[in-house]
Amino acid sequence: MMDGNAELLNFVYQNSQMGVDTLDQLSTIVKDQEFKDYLKKQYEGYLDFHKEAREKLLESGHDEKGLSAFEKIKTYLMVNMQTLTDQSTSHIAQMLITGSSMGVTDAIKKEKEYKDARKDILALMEKLRKYEEKNIEKLKEFL
Repeated sequence: MMDGNAELLNFVYQNSQMGVDTLDQLSTIVKDQEFKDYLKKQYEGYLDFHKEAREKLLESGHDEKGLSAFEKIKTYLMVNMQTLTDQSTSHIAQMLITGSSMGVTDAIKKEKEYKDARKDILALMEKLRKYEEKNIEKLKEFL
């Protein structure tokens, strides 16, 4: 059984993987250059979280548990379905706000559930939550 530290790190790992995968897919759809530039910056931020969580997992002797193939396919199809009829910047920003809001909610739950985890891991979790909150605020400008 995994300990709370590994659980939290895997949450950060999977959350950031979802961000990386989704933004990578959206980069081929988005037309607005300013929005595209922001999404690239956001992508790089998620990539940093992904790498840091992976490093901490490996340092502590745990394997990273990425998203399952099912989760990846489900997300890919959901993005395709939601952008099939509406590829506007506003609609895509709204989709990302919804995703980030779910990430914030899940992060708060995890922070409470694993409040006794290592301080550096809790700090990474809090940093990810604040990153998601900042993204929501920035994405509102594109609505």
